[in-house]
Amino acid sequence: MTSKSYAADASRGAGTGQPPASAGTGRRAASAVAGLPPLEGARLAIGTAALSLAVFMNVLDTSIANVALPSIAGDLGVSPDQGTWVITSFAVANAIALPLTGWLTRRLGQVRLFIASTFLFVLASALCALAPSFALLLLFRVLQGAVAGPMIPLSQSLLLSSYPKSRSGSALGVWSMTSLVAPVVGPLLGGWITDNISWPWIFYINVPFGIAAGIAAWLIYRKRETPTAAAPIDRVGLALLVLWVGAMQILLDQGKDLDWFHSREIVTLAVVAATGFVAFVIWELTDAHPVVDLALFGKRNFWVSTLAMLLGYGAFFGNVVLLPLWLQQYMGYTATLAGLVLAPVGLLAVVLTPLVGRTIDRVDPRLFVTASFAIFALVLAMRSDFNTDAPLATLLVPTVIQGAALACFFVPLIALGLGGLAPERIPAASGLMNFARITAGSFGTSVVTTLWDRRATLHHAQLVERLAAGSPLSEQALSGMQSGGVSADQSYGLLNRAVDAQAFMLSANDIFYVSAGLFVLLVALIWLARPSGRVAAGAAGGAH
Repeated sequence: MTSKSYAADASRGAGTGQPPASAGTGRRAASAVAGLPPLEGARLAIGTAALSLAVFMNVLDTSIANVALPSIAGDLGVSPDQGTWVITSFAVANAIALPLTGWLTRRLGQVRLFIASTFLFVLASALCALAPSFALLLLFRVLQGAVAGPMIPLSQSLLLSSYPKSRSGSALGVWSMTSLVAPVVGPLLGGWITDNISWPWIFYINVPFGIAAGIAAWLIYRKRETPTAAAPIDRVGLALLVLWVGAMQILLDQGKDLDWFHSREIVTLAVVAATGFVAFVIWELTDAHPVVDLALFGKRNFWVSTLAMLLGYGAFFGNVVLLPLWLQQYMGYTATLAGLVLAPVGLLAVVLTPLVGRTIDRVDPRLFVTASFAIFALVLAMRSDFNTDAPLATLLVPTVIQGAALACFFVPLIALGLGGLAPERIPAASGLMNFARITAGSFGTSVVTTLWDRRATLHHAQLVERLAAGSPLSEQALSGMQSGGVSADQSYGLLNRAVDAQAFMLSANDIFYVSAGLFVLLVALIWLARPSGRVAAGAAGGAH
């Protein structure tokens, strides 16, 4: 497979930063059923629709919850910052499940695993909707993230086995476009459901579609199962992975509430995370069948691309979560309007991603990535100038532009990181890149929301100094409110609310500005890589 063809396969999820397509997983699995003829007619149409619907449902669930976080937090009695755990718990479980997909496919077969994952995803979605407490919601989101992992690569595997080789590009095009549309629909649909029905329905909506996709896929593919065999699994490595990633995520999520390293619990978590990480690295470098092939970091292009993916996606996703929180909590936006601000990010991505895929073999991927980081920096610099009077049109413009950055982000980074690797190493390499991406999104969410709160506290204190009792500015504001019929106590409360709005706006601007600077620095990082080679024929993505 050339850089071009791999990149085209990898374009899935550009609109919302979802895992790039697991091209190699698909091609290896498809080759396992090469003796079966391609599907035809109605069976092909139904099979394609079922797989696309499963992909759409899976991708939709990663963007539909963003705009519902304030409602979820309010209904379940937690702070909006704690509400972001709904996103991070799903992401961490999904990342940890990634290394298991290949092993499970060999043990169960791709059809049985795909059907089981789809129905378990439906069950987990229903449990999320029914959760009576925040703790149970997090538990069910962890389950949902864990079972969601195999759905994406296996849907591609089954699709590739359904079409003749001459039409595999068309098949992947349909598959990719389905997953690119979901990020556009997700925020709008999530906002509308939250405002007009209730937030549990962002999870209930998966039930009918998931059941339909699972039944249709079973009817079409049940006789196209791949061979199964016993395969070893690195249990120790997997346990250490769960230990250090879980400890790190809990540390990031609870650090602010527990006053960071003044808390014995946070110190303990830090020690566990650090010790677990060191033990994990040592074990994986010495085990005969490592769950993660860390030796890949010996390749310059791989470590540069993976580091760029980790930092870039962490900054991007953290800001994607921050924006609707700010709009709903301090700008008075409904969930629907907040979704409208987020939705256009997929428009340019849908248009430009296929173009990038077609030209990636003729253009240095570093140029595409440089363009991506420059556009991200521009978008975040534009957002760093937002104020509480910004109209909807002003908020929408950076979001639309950001779609171009996403189109040039995933595909070229994957082509650059995997180019020149031997075919047998690409499944592990792609899986490791996607693990870094998913954990970066989770960690980035926690870091950004924590910094947002801390910077807001600082700005609040600075603003209050300027509004000290007796100052002309505070007296003017209070007298203006009281002359309008507001009591003295109420006027102080309203003034504090206005100060809060300004403080959190300034804090968000700080984060946007620093994130823009990070993307400028990432431009220098990407040029440490060498010009990309081609991804060898038959290479595997192994994204999950």
